[in-house]
Amino acid sequence: MPARVGKVTLVDILRTKTVEQSISDTEAPEHRLRKRLTAVDLTVFGIGVIVGTGIFVLTGQVAKQTAGPAVAISFVVSAIVCGLAALCYAEFASTIPVAGSAYTFSYATLGELPAWIIGWDLMLEMALAAAVVAVGWSGYFASLMSSIGLPLPAAIAGDDPVVNLPAMIVVLILTAILVAGIKLSSRVNQVIVAIKVAVILLVIVAGLFYINAANYSPFIPPAQATEQVAGLKAPLIQVLFGITPVAYGVIGIFSAAAVVFFAFIGFDIVATAAEETINPQRDMPRGIIGSLAICTVLYVAVSLVVVGMQNYKQLSTSAPLADAFAAVGQKWVAGLISIGAIAGLTTVVMILMLGQTRVLFAMCRDGLLPRPLAKVHPRFGTPARLTIIIGVVSALLSGFISLGALAELVNIGTLFAFVVVSAGVIILRRTRPDLPRAFRTPLVPVLPILSVLACFYLMLNLPVETWLRFLIWMVIGAVLYFTYGFRHSRVTAARQTR
Repeated sequence: MPARVGKVTLVDILRTKTVEQSISDTEAPEHRLRKRLTAVDLTVFGIGVIVGTGIFVLTGQVAKQTAGPAVAISFVVSAIVCGLAALCYAEFASTIPVAGSAYTFSYATLGELPAWIIGWDLMLEMALAAAVVAVGWSGYFASLMSSIGLPLPAAIAGDDPVVNLPAMIVVLILTAILVAGIKLSSRVNQVIVAIKVAVILLVIVAGLFYINAANYSPFIPPAQATEQVAGLKAPLIQVLFGITPVAYGVIGIFSAAAVVFFAFIGFDIVATAAEETINPQRDMPRGIIGSLAICTVLYVAVSLVVVGMQNYKQLSTSAPLADAFAAVGQKWVAGLISIGAIAGLTTVVMILMLGQTRVLFAMCRDGLLPRPLAKVHPRFGTPARLTIIIGVVSALLSGFISLGALAELVNIGTLFAFVVVSAGVIILRRTRPDLPRAFRTPLVPVLPILSVLACFYLMLNLPVETWLRFLIWMVIGAVLYFTYGFRHSRVTAARQTR
């Protein structure tokens, strides 16, 4: 029965689940997860999630439209911002080794409303991220089919389809597999990551022989007004400070950094595996930071090669790596890239959907969303209802919304989560200085503050229309919390029975 509550007070919405309570929940036999993951497993898992659409697709898109050859600098900027946030995530994940990532961290330290906001935000991040990756998968699938002489109609695949049918189909197939209870073992993940990394190294090594130095000039193209950044598509920071909307130039580098930031999304999902890690206090920081460092090197190297092979203005926006090799007459390499990208992106879609299911499952279990949705399927042992809902929504998004719009909306959601987690480290240090911390974020509060500022700066570089969509999503979430979540919270029910 839902708790009967009267007037909502600040104390009510900031009530917390203690760290001890969150950890004790993992010890219940019916909710106990088996601890099998090591630092190597976590690092490979992180690479498996991070290496996806960002390197196979967004590299060409932002180079062509926003940054030019200087897209490599954009990757470095994004990596620095992610590195600051990763250090904060590492402290939380090692201190509170419980599934749920930022949602669980926030509930245990900041309170119920901040936890709801982060959970609602993570819904936006993971559901849309799965759709974005599915769109990238479709681009490479279409490229592969074209290379073997079976081109798909432009209306259902390509740079600007009417409905992206391959993306919708792959999401629905993966949804069915997830409902059936398939488990991604660390060995399978390692095999797929090995394929992806091998493809990336092939791009780097083979591409070196086709680099034309003239394509790097100018490395930072002069700033110019473009339709892509006019009106509501202009970065918010340009509108706030009256800067003429432009692409390229120094401003274009930071605008691109706000978009390619999507390429690094994944290390935060590593934190959801804390409960299944043998030694989370030691291994979670290594897995989070290690996977981020390796992926940064791969991203910068690939971006430098691809803009060296083909003039940035001629890059494809759906399958830039494969099409760049096709442009220099190496279609066999393009085919291998497409196969590797398809295999890798398939795994990313599945893991993102799994992560989304875990977050929603935790919120439903806490009563903030309808608890019946958290019911486990009696035969398959999976949260089938939630998985089907997530799959259908992700399929519709991937079929009818453009890659750029999705990626930018995912980015603002993720950056907002990073802001809250970074601030949470400072708050937890003050409210619970007694907690044992195997890993401590260095230079607190300076580093978390820098993380907050850096993430917020990248948010300002996202388009105005992205901010409007994000604010609308947050308003919907706030209404849902105060009309349903607050009144059905298990924490509320527990306090009412005291």
